[in-house]
Amino acid sequence: MLHLLFTAMMLTSQTTLFDLTMKTIDGDEQSLSEYKGKVVVVVNVASYCGFTYQYSMLERLYSKYKDRGLVILAFPSNDFGAQEPGTDAEIKEFCNKNYNITFPMFSKITVKGNSKHPLYEWLTSGGGNSSLSGEIKWNFEKFLIDKSGKVLARYKRDIEPTSEAFIADVEKALNQ
Repeated sequence: MLHLLFTAMMLTSQTTLFDLTMKTIDGDEQSLSEYKGKVVVVVNVASYCGFTYQYSMLERLYSKYKDRGLVILAFPSNDFGAQEPGTDAEIKEFCNKNYNITFPMFSKITVKGNSKHPLYEWLTSGGGNSSLSGEIKWNFEKFLIDKSGKVLARYKRDIEPTSEAFIADVEKALNQ
């Protein structure tokens, strides 16, 4: 916990997504710098949410655009209605069995409140863009990150990842 607090205090408006290291759903430490030069969608997910169907849309989006440089990073969270109660192993099994997820998934984290993970401290501060700041309201909120690791846009849970507007923003980011 002290490590998370120290890390959160070190984040600045100069921080990018690529400055952070996260724990994968398999328990390995992974530097997000691995995704430099890619367009990234960061999404907080839950297995028992009314928006869980978006997993299939996220997978379709990833399959369609991964060869052009898109990556989706999913972060399970149990912060909203206790809709992600499982262990990392249970979450991974659920996603593989029900949605055949191939994009990177990470260990369950807290995305709101006093124990918010540093990644979400940075994201909800707008990642250097104050117009994108504010607490996460529910599962499946999406952040679009450009190739340099800066937050480009933020989408509420009801904006589907296969919507015309979302895809247009992804394509624009990929073409930059």
